[in-house]
Amino acid sequence: MLKTLLSYIPSNNTEEAPRTECTDPINRVEDSLNEILPDDPNKAYDMYKVISAITDNGEFFEVQPKFAKNIITGFARFNGQSVGIVANQPSAYAGVLDTNASRKGARFVRFCDAFNIPIVSLVDVPGFLPGTGQEYNAVILHGAQLLYAYGEATVPKITITLRKSYGGSHIVMGCKQLRSDLNFAWPTAEIAVMGASGAVAVLSAKEAKAKKEAGEDVKAFLAEKEQEYTDLFANPYQAASYGYIDDVIEPRNTRFRICRGLAQLANKRQNLPAKKHGCMPM
Repeated sequence: MLKTLLSYIPSNNTEEAPRTECTDPINRVEDSLNEILPDDPNKAYDMYKVISAITDNGEFFEVQPKFAKNIITGFARFNGQSVGIVANQPSAYAGVLDTNASRKGARFVRFCDAFNIPIVSLVDVPGFLPGTGQEYNAVILHGAQLLYAYGEATVPKITITLRKSYGGSHIVMGCKQLRSDLNFAWPTAEIAVMGASGAVAVLSAKEAKAKKEAGEDVKAFLAEKEQEYTDLFANPYQAASYGYIDDVIEPRNTRFRICRGLAQLANKRQNLPAKKHGCMPM
């Protein structure tokens, strides 16, 4: 296991991420990805299946698999190049971010940046886990650590939004505003402050109450408003129009777009202000 781990890591940060000979075509089309998401946006699926479908020969070396299972971290290769993968896991607590997931993700992102390893993020996150327990455990502090880790990382960063990317959790998962280099989205992506049902429950509460008192069909009214919200806000095209998404891609072409993106960013050099280091939230 240790030998496998070291095969993904360079000797120091001045070296490029290790490369191996790749026998898996970079333009391999994975049709299963077009059908991997359930029709019900609230239904879970296994992110490991997505990872194995896009990496070289389906290989993935996971780091801390037993800790904070709602976020996945580990190493893989694309066209023989070593990369670090950070992915939300919808089948564990719906993929929400909590204190442990934020710490786990932040530590891994900083590790990859320290060793000059590119980062690929697979995003499907409905938000931060609410509750007084999380508040007492400083969920905002640990969420800020994940945000800071992505923001200070100078390695190539590619983010794929598969489905949900809501509110504060969108910001901390490698968004364009945090200097991610390439941001792609599947057509099923919902990038917004919150989901359609939650937003409509807040924005249209008075209208829904009035219709209920008048004896009208409230369910039909709410469904119409949810569809309106989705068409206007909770879709990747709205985010793309503002430059936060570089392209809306077909799921089956995800591997090719990541491989091509890494090739484009192979000579990335980011100049930072003349300072020793920033002050990370502690």
